[in-house]
Amino acid sequence: MGKTFAEKLLALKAGKNDVRPGEIVTVRPDHLLSHDNTAAIVEKIAGDLAEFGVANPDLHVVVLDHVAPASTEKDAENHKAIRQYVARYGVKHFFDVGTGVCHQIMVEKGLARPGMLVVGSDSHTCMYGAVGAFATGIDRTEASALILTGETWLRVPESIRIELRGVLSPGVTAKDLILTVIGQMGSDGANYQCVEFHGDIANLTIDDRLTMANMGIEMGAKAAVFEVDARTIGYLKAAGVPRDSYQPIWADADASYSQSRTYELAKLSPVVAKPHKVDNVVPVEEVAGTPIDQFVLGTCTNGRASDFELAASILRGKRIAAGTRLLLLPASREILTQTMASGAMATLLEAGGMLLPPGCGPCLGAHLGVLAGGERCLSTSNRNFKGRMGCAKAEIFLASPATVAASAIHGSICDPRKEIAR
Repeated sequence: MGKTFAEKLLALKAGKNDVRPGEIVTVRPDHLLSHDNTAAIVEKIAGDLAEFGVANPDLHVVVLDHVAPASTEKDAENHKAIRQYVARYGVKHFFDVGTGVCHQIMVEKGLARPGMLVVGSDSHTCMYGAVGAFATGIDRTEASALILTGETWLRVPESIRIELRGVLSPGVTAKDLILTVIGQMGSDGANYQCVEFHGDIANLTIDDRLTMANMGIEMGAKAAVFEVDARTIGYLKAAGVPRDSYQPIWADADASYSQSRTYELAKLSPVVAKPHKVDNVVPVEEVAGTPIDQFVLGTCTNGRASDFELAASILRGKRIAAGTRLLLLPASREILTQTMASGAMATLLEAGGMLLPPGCGPCLGAHLGVLAGGERCLSTSNRNFKGRMGCAKAEIFLASPATVAASAIHGSICDPRKEIAR
């Protein structure tokens, strides 16, 4: 019997010929990611660090992005402690505030590559599956031990096969696709399983795949992954990653899966996730006309140049509705530079948008764009839990960049295809 992607990769990293779902393996990840939580992680092992140091200065990747720049003295002290840790222990991969969201930086800088095992103290680490890595979140205690020892353990997951057929229609995006999948599978439908995307993936850009893999955790997935193809190789080449620096791995044709699903892309339509669950997904028509106070375009889920360019094509020559806010949140400084050069960011600013520093911003409710009680937000981010944007009495709806841009014109949720058709 053939092997799944997860079985192949974890066997390789564990130094075994064969592993099976449910088996516990000891592995040495290629990279460990942490962000503003780094100080809390290393504080757990301060004494051991002072005595033994870090196991591998090349392992740890630190990105300051959650509250960037610091908004309070407490945040500033936290960042200061992290900078001191990085300097003291020679951590090679450090990206200070303003560089971007940690997940975007990992792929943008070539730190997540095909065939790699990457873990991170953030649940959306699974995004790097878009470029053929087994990437998954771990907790702070595991991260602490990994810094000291260079190794950790994982349980080999079962796998789910999702077959994608055809091409998405105009006005329908990869965000609509992954929200549809999550809506049907449920927030726990892929619990501790590796989701493999098969079929006509050549019709999806790397940006599309990043969006989809990013949200794998929203259906409980341990990892979410795409096969490496010509698009992946081209993306990595543009990022300065040598072709001989990675070895792609993919599932065998006769691998065994816990379940298989098929999606005809041409049959999909725009959808929205209603408060307060990501799997509370409905067709956009069902919530059309819902008044919105704040629109968020960006984050690590949909903060790439193509997302801003799509939104700009809808908002060009128009203005957002009076009494609303449109927050623009590039996933990295590089993306900000790209959108400035293309004119997309200028178009969005002229439409009434407000540019935020590259980083997490309002997504987690800790910095910039926090909601007030009774307000509603339509966002391209990945979570809409109660209190997610800093206020338990606010409501968050999730949608695609096209839906957010079109809705911003009207001040209420609308079908983006109506604006695209004009």
